[in-house]
Amino acid sequence: MPEKKQEILTIFNEQIKPGESKEVNFDVANLHTSSSVNVPIIVERSKKPGPTVLFTAGIHGDEVNGVEIVRQLIAKGINKPKIGTIICMPVINIFGFINLKREFPDGRDLNRVFPGSPSGSLAGRVAHKLVTEVIPHADFIIDFHTGGAGRFNSPQLRYSKDSRSLDVLAKVFGAPFVLYSKNLSKSFRTTCYKLGKPLLLFEGGKSFHIDDTVTNSGVNGSKRILKHLGMLKTTFKASKPKKDCIFINESKWIRANYSGMFKPSIAVGNLVKRGDVLGNITDPYGKFNFFVKAQNSGYIINVNESPIVYQGDALFHITAKLKR
Repeated sequence: MPEKKQEILTIFNEQIKPGESKEVNFDVANLHTSSSVNVPIIVERSKKPGPTVLFTAGIHGDEVNGVEIVRQLIAKGINKPKIGTIICMPVINIFGFINLKREFPDGRDLNRVFPGSPSGSLAGRVAHKLVTEVIPHADFIIDFHTGGAGRFNSPQLRYSKDSRSLDVLAKVFGAPFVLYSKNLSKSFRTTCYKLGKPLLLFEGGKSFHIDDTVTNSGVNGSKRILKHLGMLKTTFKASKPKKDCIFINESKWIRANYSGMFKPSIAVGNLVKRGDVLGNITDPYGKFNFFVKAQNSGYIINVNESPIVYQGDALFHITAKLKR
């Protein structure tokens, strides 16, 4: 990523000069009580020229583990660059975070309204401000997410097959898995793709939960990226990944054939063979016990940890075809 001349950075009319640290307020909207809501954007700039990296989390208000990863980057001072600029936005959907909900108060999923509109819904207005005020400054973005509805994701990176130029950075990040997945309509990732902004989407853990393994994967991967770009200060060490990441071309969901009480017997990250028992579904009265089996061989990259499931619910996400 080429170096660029350090100039004054302007975000929401706030000027940040090279060598400065500043907390910029992302003014969204007041609460219904008229109380103001501050969404901090933490900007750290080196005096030396270099790229601008943006770390984002909390697009979904219930995805707390992503927020924790960016919080640690700030708390530990990892976001203070040796060169260039680092911008951190730990909680984009502050309303969902306050209300412990995935969506905005208007019921919309922020990740389905990009690039937004200055006169649209609340979620659309937030998306528009993010796209017009922050994204233009970024040379590279890492967006942190977690699994929803009790489904636990193994730490993984996601981007489309059209973005395979990101393979090198994905290997540097060092998550256990890389899943090629289609760009979804009106998502943050798709908008950044159309704007020519390279983005790695990190998935790990589940909603309303903080997992140390997932957090460490996100923080360590971020440090490796910053070191690769020459931005990590020498006071921090970027350890090498324990294993090479596994690139996934295709994956499948194993769904529940019955409603009932569910108990998985396999953990995320494990390699299974076709026919292996992955868990079982029972009823509260002891009348039946249905064993869930792997329909193909592959790695388990997501496990539903909800104790109650309904017919058709996604139980396991398993790799179907690996990149060779």
